[in-house]
Amino acid sequence: MQKYPYNKDKQQAFQAAQQGYEEAQGLFETIVSDSASYGHQLKHLKNEVNEAYQQIENALEVASEHQRSQLERFQQDLQNMVSEVNQTE
Repeated sequence: MQKYPYNKDKQQAFQAAQQGYEEAQGLFETIVSDSASYGHQLKHLKNEVNEAYQQIENALEVASEHQRSQLERFQQDLQNMVSEVNQTE
């Protein structure tokens, strides 16, 4: 198996983090607090947010300066989602 060049690893790590963030964002936008399945949706969102955080942490280890600022913005947005969900619980 051939090793990917360092830049490709950086890009893949960033893309994984971005995808995780976007999945969490999508779930957050579809949660309906008065829905019968809210508890299930909330649990799923928490799992996605945790996974996205992990992917972001991994990507930050190899990120370029531009990617780092984007990843930090993702982290802040995720934190805002968590805060908003916690306020409605």
